[in-house]
Amino acid sequence: MFEKICIIGCGLIGSSILRDVYNSKISKSVTVFDNSREVIEIIKKENLCNNVSKDIQSAVKNSDLVIIAVPLSAYKEVLLSAKDSFKKDAIVTDTGSVKKEVNKIFKNLNLKDVYWLASHPIAGTEESGPNAGLKNLFQNRWTIICNDQNSKREKVEKLKKFWEFLGSKVKFMSIEDHDYILSLTSHLPHAVAYNIVLTAINTDEKFKDEIIKYSAGGLRDFTRIASSDPLMWKDIFIDNSENILKILEQFSKNIDDFKKAIIEKNGDKLLKMFSSTKIVRKEIIKAGQDVKSPDFGRKKN
Repeated sequence: MFEKICIIGCGLIGSSILRDVYNSKISKSVTVFDNSREVIEIIKKENLCNNVSKDIQSAVKNSDLVIIAVPLSAYKEVLLSAKDSFKKDAIVTDTGSVKKEVNKIFKNLNLKDVYWLASHPIAGTEESGPNAGLKNLFQNRWTIICNDQNSKREKVEKLKKFWEFLGSKVKFMSIEDHDYILSLTSHLPHAVAYNIVLTAINTDEKFKDEIIKYSAGGLRDFTRIASSDPLMWKDIFIDNSENILKILEQFSKNIDDFKKAIIEKNGDKLLKMFSSTKIVRKEIIKAGQDVKSPDFGRKKN
């Protein structure tokens, strides 16, 4: 499908892609770049790729597909470094959780004969780094491709086939819709998780050990979400701030309604709230996004 694939950034997502495409039939060659010496040493030690570039320019040179898998705050530096080295007609995609600001950066470069098609594989764990990468991570997971009316159909189809080769189900979506939907399905849960854990650990110091020792399923699994990569999530909350603030405002109103129901000891209202949200769980299972006995993203031994 491709003569050469380039992966920039070999953390959880980048190294997972590498595990699926290296020595596969999808590309004749694969090259990687990461500015972390520690990451590169792991890539070499694990024999994940024997073509490690010393700089971004040599990495993207002659690459038909360039995949940017770095924190959102690093995109501008990566694109500025690579812009004069992209191959004519190359597809440039990414794996980020927010698209609007990144799209602006790429558009402002005004590159000719280079096709920017934003991607977002909805997959991953709370762990980070190349050691956290997993082969078949994208199997039966959704990948969103953000294309517009000006996107070249041939390039869109080629990128779609790439993600399908990795096992993904592909959905096309506008950048605006993507950022809004992810603010609800991913960014809000992380905002809530971070604040739940902060609230728990900021209680009286004498209860700290007991809180940890007696963590029930609820707090325990919120700590999993709240242990996600801090740098990545700092960037997400900044880049998608407009959507996230709107969602948090609605969340605050729901909390106020919840508090009011408790103050008034309004059992009917509380029961109605709890019943309506239970339905969502059933619908998520029906849609194949989880199983009835959830593993909450934990790896199996």
